[in-house]
Amino acid sequence: ELKTPKREEPKKKVTRKPSFKASDEDLKKASTTIPPQWANSLKTILFPQEKIEARLKEMAAEISHDYAGKEILAVGLLTGCIMFQMNLLKYLTVPYKIDFIKVSSYGSGTKSSGNVQLKKDLSMDPIGKHILITEDLIDTGKTLAFMKKYFSDKKCASVKIACLLSKEARRDPEIDLEVDYCGFACPDEFVVGYGMDFAEHYRALPFVGVLKEEAFMK
Repeated sequence: ELKTPKREEPKKKVTRKPSFKASDEDLKKASTTIPPQWANSLKTILFPQEKIEARLKEMAAEISHDYAGKEILAVGLLTGCIMFQMNLLKYLTVPYKIDFIKVSSYGSGTKSSGNVQLKKDLSMDPIGKHILITEDLIDTGKTLAFMKKYFSDKKCASVKIACLLSKEARRDPEIDLEVDYCGFACPDEFVVGYGMDFAEHYRALPFVGVLKEEAFMK
Protein backbone atom coordinates (compact mmCIF):
# COMPACT_ATOMS: atom_id res chain seq x y z
CA GLU A 1 0.00 0.00 0.00
CA LEU A 2 1.36 3.36 -1.01
CA LYS A 3 1.37 5.98 1.71
CA THR A 4 0.83 9.63 0.94
CA PRO A 5 3.89 11.55 2.10
CA LYS A 6 3.26 13.98 4.93
CA ARG A 7 3.11 17.60 3.92
CA GLU A 8 5.87 19.60 5.53
CA GLU A 9 4.79 22.65 7.47
CA PRO A 10 6.40 25.86 6.20
CA LYS A 11 9.17 27.10 8.43
CA LYS A 12 8.46 30.31 10.32
CA LYS A 13 10.34 33.19 8.78
CA VAL A 14 12.91 34.81 11.01
CA THR A 15 14.19 38.14 9.78
CA ARG A 16 17.95 38.38 10.07
CA LYS A 17 19.08 41.24 12.26
CA PRO A 18 22.81 41.66 11.81
CA SER A 19 24.73 43.87 14.20
CA PHE A 20 27.99 45.64 13.44
CA LYS A 21 30.75 46.87 15.71
CA ALA A 22 30.98 50.60 16.18
CA SER A 23 33.86 52.23 14.35
CA ASP A 24 35.88 55.22 15.54
CA GLU A 25 37.50 55.39 12.09
CA ASP A 26 34.08 55.91 10.49
CA LEU A 27 33.44 58.81 12.87
CA LYS A 28 36.76 60.45 11.98
CA LYS A 29 35.89 60.29 8.27
CA ALA A 30 32.36 61.59 8.80
CA SER A 31 33.41 64.45 11.09
CA THR A 32 34.69 66.41 8.09
CA THR A 33 31.31 66.34 6.33
CA ILE A 34 28.86 67.20 9.16
CA PRO A 35 28.46 70.21 11.46
CA PRO A 36 31.47 70.21 13.85
CA GLN A 37 29.31 70.69 16.94
CA TRP A 38 27.38 67.57 15.98
CA ALA A 39 30.57 65.60 15.37
CA ASN A 40 31.82 66.60 18.84
CA SER A 41 28.58 65.30 20.39
CA LEU A 42 28.90 61.82 18.86
CA LYS A 43 30.59 58.98 20.69
CA THR A 44 30.86 56.70 17.66
CA ILE A 45 29.17 55.62 14.43
CA LEU A 46 27.19 52.46 15.01
CA PHE A 47 25.91 51.75 11.49
CA PRO A 48 27.68 53.54 8.60
CA GLN A 49 25.79 54.51 5.47
CA GLU A 50 27.10 51.73 3.23
CA LYS A 51 26.07 49.00 5.68
CA ILE A 52 22.60 50.52 6.05
CA GLU A 53 22.13 50.68 2.28
CA ALA A 54 23.27 47.07 1.86
CA ARG A 55 20.82 45.92 4.53
CA LEU A 56 17.95 47.91 3.00
CA LYS A 57 18.49 46.11 -0.31
CA GLU A 58 18.20 42.77 1.50
CA MET A 59 15.03 43.87 3.30
CA ALA A 60 13.49 45.19 0.09
CA ALA A 61 14.13 41.87 -1.67
CA GLU A 62 12.40 40.00 1.14
CA ILE A 63 9.45 42.40 1.19
CA SER A 64 9.10 42.25 -2.61
CA HIS A 65 9.04 38.45 -2.45
CA ASP A 66 6.38 38.42 0.28
CA TYR A 67 4.15 40.95 -1.50
CA ALA A 68 4.43 39.49 -5.00
CA GLY A 69 1.22 40.19 -6.92
CA LYS A 70 0.05 42.77 -4.36
CA GLU A 71 0.26 46.52 -3.91
CA ILE A 72 1.61 47.99 -0.68
CA LEU A 73 0.42 51.07 1.17
CA ALA A 74 3.62 52.10 2.94
CA VAL A 75 2.68 54.08 6.04
CA GLY A 76 5.51 56.07 7.57
CA LEU A 77 5.46 57.22 11.18
CA LEU A 78 6.49 60.86 11.12
CA THR A 79 8.99 62.28 11.45
CA GLY A 80 11.74 59.76 12.03
CA CYS A 81 10.66 57.32 9.31
CA ILE A 82 11.41 59.51 6.29
CA MET A 83 14.99 58.53 5.41
CA PHE A 84 14.44 54.87 6.18
CA GLN A 85 11.14 54.68 4.33
CA MET A 86 12.29 56.38 1.15
CA ASN A 87 15.59 54.53 0.94
CA LEU A 88 13.87 51.19 1.55
CA LEU A 89 11.05 51.74 -0.93
CA LYS A 90 13.37 52.72 -3.78
CA TYR A 91 14.60 49.09 -3.88
CA LEU A 92 11.14 47.45 -3.97
CA THR A 93 10.08 45.60 -7.12
CA VAL A 94 6.35 45.58 -6.28
CA PRO A 95 4.00 48.57 -6.67
CA TYR A 96 3.37 50.79 -3.64
CA LYS A 97 1.71 53.97 -2.50
CA ILE A 98 3.02 56.22 0.27
CA ASP A 99 1.18 57.87 3.14
CA PHE A 100 2.09 59.18 6.56
CA ILE A 101 0.68 59.16 10.05
CA LYS A 102 1.87 60.96 13.15
CA VAL A 103 1.62 59.78 16.73
CA SER A 104 3.35 60.93 19.88
CA SER A 105 4.48 59.09 23.00
CA TYR A 106 7.59 60.99 24.04
CA GLY A 107 6.29 64.34 25.29
CA SER A 108 9.21 66.60 26.24
CA GLY A 109 11.52 63.90 27.59
CA THR A 110 13.95 61.43 26.06
CA LYS A 111 12.01 58.32 27.10
CA SER A 112 8.68 57.09 25.82
CA SER A 113 5.76 57.93 28.12
CA GLY A 114 3.76 54.96 26.85
CA ASN A 115 0.70 57.15 26.29
CA VAL A 116 0.17 57.13 22.52
CA GLN A 117 -1.71 60.00 20.91
CA LEU A 118 -2.75 60.23 17.26
CA LYS A 119 -1.78 63.64 15.85
CA LYS A 120 -2.21 63.12 12.09
CA ASP A 121 -4.23 60.44 10.33
CA LEU A 122 -3.73 59.01 6.85
CA SER A 123 -4.77 60.89 3.73
CA MET A 124 -5.90 57.62 2.07
CA ASP A 125 -8.56 55.14 3.11
CA PRO A 126 -6.68 52.01 4.34
CA ILE A 127 -9.65 49.61 4.13
CA GLY A 128 -8.73 46.50 2.13
CA LYS A 129 -5.13 47.59 1.61
CA HIS A 130 -1.89 45.82 2.50
CA ILE A 131 -0.34 48.11 5.10
CA LEU A 132 3.41 48.18 5.66
CA ILE A 133 4.23 50.41 8.65
CA THR A 134 7.73 51.85 8.43
CA GLU A 135 9.48 53.08 11.56
CA ASP A 136 13.04 54.14 12.32
CA LEU A 137 13.42 52.72 15.84
CA ILE A 138 11.30 50.41 17.99
CA ASP A 139 12.04 50.45 21.71
CA THR A 140 9.19 49.66 24.14
CA GLY A 141 6.95 48.60 21.25
CA LYS A 142 3.91 50.43 22.62
CA THR A 143 3.58 52.84 19.70
CA LEU A 144 3.80 50.06 17.10
CA ALA A 145 1.38 47.85 19.03
CA PHE A 146 -1.05 50.78 19.06
CA MET A 147 -0.59 51.30 15.31
CA LYS A 148 -1.02 47.64 14.45
CA LYS A 149 -4.31 47.47 16.35
CA TYR A 150 -5.38 50.79 14.84
CA PHE A 151 -5.03 49.46 11.29
CA SER A 152 -6.38 46.01 12.13
CA ASP A 153 -9.57 47.68 13.37
CA LYS A 154 -9.89 49.45 10.00
CA LYS A 155 -10.30 46.15 8.12
CA CYS A 156 -7.03 46.30 6.20
CA ALA A 157 -6.10 43.28 4.09
CA SER A 158 -2.88 42.87 6.11
CA VAL A 159 -0.70 44.84 8.49
CA LYS A 160 3.07 44.34 8.75
CA ILE A 161 5.92 46.29 10.32
CA ALA A 162 9.33 47.22 8.93
CA CYS A 163 11.88 49.03 11.09
CA LEU A 164 15.48 50.07 10.73
CA LEU A 165 16.47 49.44 14.35
CA SER A 166 15.02 47.28 17.11
CA LYS A 167 16.11 48.06 20.66
CA GLU A 168 14.95 44.84 22.29
CA ALA A 169 16.55 45.64 25.65
CA ARG A 170 13.87 48.31 26.05
CA ARG A 171 10.93 46.19 24.89
CA ASP A 172 7.96 46.15 27.26
CA PRO A 173 7.51 42.50 28.36
CA GLU A 174 3.74 42.98 28.32
CA ILE A 175 3.77 43.96 24.64
CA ASP A 176 3.38 41.07 22.19
CA LEU A 177 4.74 42.66 19.03
CA GLU A 178 5.94 40.85 15.92
CA VAL A 179 8.35 42.89 13.80
CA ASP A 180 8.16 41.43 10.31
CA TYR A 181 11.21 43.12 8.78
CA CYS A 182 14.06 44.49 10.88
CA GLY A 183 17.30 46.05 9.77
CA PHE A 184 19.55 45.84 12.79
CA ALA A 185 19.45 44.88 16.44
CA CYS A 186 20.31 48.07 18.32
CA PRO A 187 22.18 48.27 21.64
CA ASP A 188 20.64 50.27 24.47
CA GLU A 189 22.28 53.56 23.49
CA PHE A 190 20.93 56.99 22.55
CA VAL A 191 21.15 56.80 18.77
CA VAL A 192 20.72 59.61 16.23
CA GLY A 193 20.91 60.02 12.48
CA TYR A 194 19.13 58.38 9.55
CA GLY A 195 15.87 59.98 10.68
CA MET A 196 16.45 59.86 14.44
CA ASP A 197 17.00 63.08 16.32
CA PHE A 198 17.62 64.78 19.61
CA ALA A 199 15.77 68.10 19.94
CA GLU A 200 15.33 68.03 16.11
CA HIS A 201 19.09 67.91 15.51
CA TYR A 202 21.08 65.11 13.75
CA ARG A 203 18.01 63.79 11.86
CA ALA A 204 19.46 63.87 8.33
CA LEU A 205 22.85 62.35 9.12
CA PRO A 206 23.48 59.56 6.57
CA PHE A 207 24.51 57.09 9.29
CA VAL A 208 23.38 55.99 12.76
CA GLY A 209 25.59 57.36 15.52
CA VAL A 210 25.66 57.14 19.31
CA LEU A 211 25.22 60.40 21.19
CA LYS A 212 27.53 61.18 24.11
CA GLU A 213 25.68 61.23 27.42
CA GLU A 214 26.67 64.82 28.16
CA ALA A 215 25.04 65.88 24.87
CA PHE A 216 21.53 64.85 25.94
CA MET A 217 21.82 65.24 29.71
CA LYS A 218 22.40 69.00 29.62
